[in-house]
Amino acid sequence: MKKLSLDELGRISVDEFKESDKLPVSIVLDNIRSLHNVGSAFRTADAFRVEKIYLTGITGTPPHREIQKTALGATESVEWHYASETADAVKDLKAQGYTIVIVEQTTASIPLQQFIPAADKKYCLIFGNEVNGVSEEAIAYGDIALEIPQVGTKHSLNVSVCLGVVVWEIFRKLVLKQ
Repeated sequence: MKKLSLDELGRISVDEFKESDKLPVSIVLDNIRSLHNVGSAFRTADAFRVEKIYLTGITGTPPHREIQKTALGATESVEWHYASETADAVKDLKAQGYTIVIVEQTTASIPLQQFIPAADKKYCLIFGNEVNGVSEEAIAYGDIALEIPQVGTKHSLNVSVCLGVVVWEIFRKLVLKQ
């Protein structure tokens, strides 16, 4: 066994990424405080070819040194948009035919593993603030609420970790068909 070199990984260019088919998923970052979490979201979105990221409210936007530090250039490949109000971004996505998926512990949440995404639908995944979670304004537009089952004492994950788990699960089910 040996570690693969960058050349052996067969990475596509930013231009090829922009022209490629995307996972039918857009991400909304609802008032995310940490610029490192924002950068991590970009990097995950790039890894799984997510359509677009919506940065809302107090969420930082590129270009910013702290975002770039974690994103490692993914702000150049992943399309993004800023909206001052989360509800405005979500309303727009809903009007475009996206199924609004709240990633939050709610009275109606279903465990992530039970969610079966349909290949003919587009999904908007909303991830909330590190302390307060997804805003009530965004929850009001939700079609589905998902949560990651946890058995520890905290019952929460860092938002960038949560985003990675959820996007991977949808990618696995839609692209890898597993």
